[in-house]
Amino acid sequence: MRQNITLLGVAAAMAFASCSKTNQATDNPETMTMATETTTNDNTQTSDFYNFTVKSLDGKDVDFSQYKGKKVLLVNTASECGYTPQYADLQKLHETHGNEVVVLGFPANNFGGQEPGSNEQIASFCQKNYGVTFQLFEKVSVVGDDKHPLFVWLQQHAPNNEEPSWNFSKYLVDENGQVVAFYPSKVKPMDQEILAAIKE
Repeated sequence: MRQNITLLGVAAAMAFASCSKTNQATDNPETMTMATETTTNDNTQTSDFYNFTVKSLDGKDVDFSQYKGKKVLLVNTASECGYTPQYADLQKLHETHGNEVVVLGFPANNFGGQEPGSNEQIASFCQKNYGVTFQLFEKVSVVGDDKHPLFVWLQQHAPNNEEPSWNFSKYLVDENGQVVAFYPSKVKPMDQEILAAIKE
């Protein structure tokens, strides 16, 4: 009888010790941190500018890997905005500095409903009024819950996490796919600030 009681006591002690170790491992801050980091890493999104493929204004896929080794100026545009005349400056930048920077335009209707037209109407407007020959993309959203993944990435990697606050905001990406500058709408494409940056 005594032997049985002793054995039961030993078993209970071992079970308690095992339980204590399990609780200690669970409560260990290092163990908890590692679990959090692993979860975070599993959800990491691509941070490579050159992985993006976006549809052009005429519906064709444009692979951004073609821009490796080049500076790129990305602009959210609109056809009925006070800044719309910047289309002319963007075209001039494309014509006079196309060997130094690639100009990409992204029509967006986020601000003041100033880009209401279809992709076809936008293309016609830009060609007729400004003779645009630089690359234009299909209409996208550049802010809000439906923001295009490219503009999510641009904001995340901009120097101060800037996002467009109006039409004709501009991101400059360098030859290595890094966002190196953001320019608000009031900075024109041919301003010295941008010209100096693309010559660096």
